[in-house]
Amino acid sequence: MIPCPVFINGEWRNLSGVATSPVFNPSRGETIAEAPMGGAEMVDEAVESRRGRISRLAGDAASGTRSGFLSLRQLVEENFDRICQSVTREHGKTLAEARGSVYRGIENIEYACGVPTLLMGDTLENLARSVDCETVLQPLGVCVGITPFNFPAMVPMWMFPLAIACGNTFVLKPSEKFR
Repeated sequence: MIPCPVFINGEWRNLSGVATSPVFNPSRGETIAEAPMGGAEMVDEAVESRRGRISRLAGDAASGTRSGFLSLRQLVEENFDRICQSVTREHGKTLAEARGSVYRGIENIEYACGVPTLLMGDTLENLARSVDCETVLQPLGVCVGITPFNFPAMVPMWMFPLAIACGNTFVLKPSEKFR
């Protein structure tokens, strides 16, 4: 069985010669895929590929990325049933549990739509005698999310929309553990 591809620097890659871990369908006990166990070099490459994109995303966040997140929400909604079926197949959740977790992820994408307006900073005049205070919000850089096995759709959707809306780039490392 060919390992699942990884997405690094804007492209899907099929890896060979790396250790893999089986992905089971817990309801049938059968192997449905192989997940590659990437090492430190792969992680470094993923982080470095994102490092050069920070300034562009920061500018997009400052000017508002609402339309991009609305498109993301639409994409998740269009593929809602497929995502839920995948969560059920790979993790053994009931379809109702999978639907609930994906809905919670969609809610966070919607929240991220409004984040750029919250990132405008603030100025407080006369905080003390002859003292003004100015707050400037800036991106952190490359954010990394290492997610648990039991919420494979919801937790990443809690992480990456807000990181990107705040002008950061994001690297997702899903759990290698399966139910």
